[in-house]
Amino acid sequence: MTAPVVEAKASERVAAKPPAPRRRRGFAVHFAHYKWLYLLLLPGVLYFAVFRYGPMYGVSIAFKDYVPFLGVNGSPWVGVTNFTDFFANPDFPRLLGNTLILAFLNLGIAFPLTIILALLLNEVRLSVLKRTVQTLVYIPHFLSWTIVASLSFLLFALDIGPLFQFVNGLFGTNVDILSDPNWFRPLIVLQEIWKNTGWGTIIFLAALATVDQDQYEAAIIDGAGRFRRVWHITLPGIRSTIIVMLILAIGQMLNTGFEQIYLMTNALNRSVADVFDTYVYFVGITQGAYSYSTAVGLFKSLVGIVLIFGTNWLSKRFNQSGLF
Repeated sequence: MTAPVVEAKASERVAAKPPAPRRRRGFAVHFAHYKWLYLLLLPGVLYFAVFRYGPMYGVSIAFKDYVPFLGVNGSPWVGVTNFTDFFANPDFPRLLGNTLILAFLNLGIAFPLTIILALLLNEVRLSVLKRTVQTLVYIPHFLSWTIVASLSFLLFALDIGPLFQFVNGLFGTNVDILSDPNWFRPLIVLQEIWKNTGWGTIIFLAALATVDQDQYEAAIIDGAGRFRRVWHITLPGIRSTIIVMLILAIGQMLNTGFEQIYLMTNALNRSVADVFDTYVYFVGITQGAYSYSTAVGLFKSLVGIVLIFGTNWLSKRFNQSGLF
């Protein structure tokens, strides 16, 4: 066989070989170009895989009568018995009511205050004053709930607490604020506002920085005052951020926070202080009802998922931006 014929056969084989898929080539080029960004993403992926998704294997004990000596696989299967027992428990309506009341109080008071504080900080023109105020309102976020509860005990201590004397002197009463069930929810909301409102402004301040400044200049020329500029320019400019944060907050409604509630609970205010988070601890850890408490926790998670998808669907339905 002559050389030209061999070369022709080789060229035919090369031509007949199917080209590599374009999608595969595009992904390879994309990955090679952004490989360091993917490397930075790896620790976060590993964290969620190991500490978030990995432990979900243990959720199966919610459908079993878990016995530690038998293990997860060896424990007998009981189906949805733990869930039916929980819904039939006389404590369920009280737990649900306490949890929802605290959740709606935090959502209706603490969440709007975060936006209002961000708007107020955005209107401060003196940079030194603005940075100082930001630092002061951020600091409480870094304090543990143990310190916050300790400060509350000192401030509202019976007979000697300065805020105890001020509140009772203002209303002409002599109520033990730390033990009175009527004061439990206001204390929890005030603690939440003091600790986390400043930290929550970070995202809204970042969103405010993206608002087009030319709109403010045009509004000033048209004679719009500061309130009208906030109402017609600032709030519409951060509307998508507000909606996303609201969806996330609604999804976390049943997570009222174990540490804060547990530290502020005592024998006199337990009727309004018991929520799902503390109930899981008392039943699961102190009483050893692992399967039952897991069912309660799974119920909370499922409700949170439904709330997120439902709120996102409503947002899309009204032609607003959503989470996904």
